[in-house]
Amino acid sequence: MPPLKISAFTATSAVGVGKTALADALAQSRSGLRANDFGASPLPTWIGRVDGLEELRLPEELAAWDCRNNRLAWLGLQADGFMEAVAAARKRYGPTRIALILGTSTSSIGETELAYTQLADGAFPADQQRPKVHTPHSLSLFVQQALGLEGPSETISTACSSSAKVFASAERLIRLGLVDAAVVGGVDTLCGSVLFGFNSLELVSPEPCRPFDATRNGISLGEAAGFALLERGRGPLELLGYGEASDAHHMSTPHPEGLGAEKALDDALARAGLAAAAIDYINMHGTASTKNDEVEGALVARRFPDTTHASSTKGFTGHTLGAAGIVEAVISLLAIETGLKPGNVNTTTLDAECGPQIKLRPARGEVRHALSNSFGFGGNNCSLVFGKGAAE
Repeated sequence: MPPLKISAFTATSAVGVGKTALADALAQSRSGLRANDFGASPLPTWIGRVDGLEELRLPEELAAWDCRNNRLAWLGLQADGFMEAVAAARKRYGPTRIALILGTSTSSIGETELAYTQLADGAFPADQQRPKVHTPHSLSLFVQQALGLEGPSETISTACSSSAKVFASAERLIRLGLVDAAVVGGVDTLCGSVLFGFNSLELVSPEPCRPFDATRNGISLGEAAGFALLERGRGPLELLGYGEASDAHHMSTPHPEGLGAEKALDDALARAGLAAAAIDYINMHGTASTKNDEVEGALVARRFPDTTHASSTKGFTGHTLGAAGIVEAVISLLAIETGLKPGNVNTTTLDAECGPQIKLRPARGEVRHALSNSFGFGGNNCSLVFGKGAAE
């Protein structure tokens, strides 16, 4: 596949706003997780919460979109000069020639939950009768208006792979000549449906999550926003390949041999024209659930050299659900840009079944190619390969 230039990117999570805060946390092995303080009756767990969303106010022209998810999107869009980069692209190509493709698993459902607590005679109160907010497409509609874009707009909701798959969709739209550039990304925020839903599946840990630890006991949920601008051509940072697969093994449990995950990995490497040994850093899905880490760890162990540096970064941010793919893509791009390969924060004793590629501590060195895995519920899997291109 012809590479696509990644001309701007950013992420906001529990460790802070923008790339600098994220890179600092990764370098210092500093987790953003904290004891759960979300909601009226907080579950006894740890979360990756973004500070300041309660006080944040959208600009007057965007106030009709107000909800926690769109506030986080707005906060994330303002970091790292991202809005300015999109404005420049809009001037180059025109607003109809830039696609917007965003991933989310819950969108604005937190606001809808609130509206249901305010029912009067079976109806939402007047200030909650906002159909554009109470829809899974709310995020994309909001960001499209905020960025002044008029091209194709998609919302992808495939659980944890949502904002990884946005890169694949963008590549197809650009390759087919339907657009000249694409804004991709994802946003998900904490809400009752997420916290209590995952708790009902017995997947939530009462402690900070420990990916690939021998005594791991579940996930820590988080919230995040991330975005990237993709354009035709070559650049210092490039999307080289992607792979997608749905094994449909189970609603919430991965295929025991990682069938779909390996298919996605194979396709990503094939599109990039690379062998597994060419990958210098792997950002693993690594949720800290028993089965996910076992299956993914075995896959990486059998496919990559022992010297490959792999880690899960969910101990830093929590599992940000539909935003996990874009946040971890940003971490992979930072690894290429800075040479920083993160470790596994919170993890103390690696599970011997998971392979020697997984590293506890961060390391530095040239990263020419990075792989990012995102494996969602229902066996919906996506792998992305990013690479270092020529300096501009």
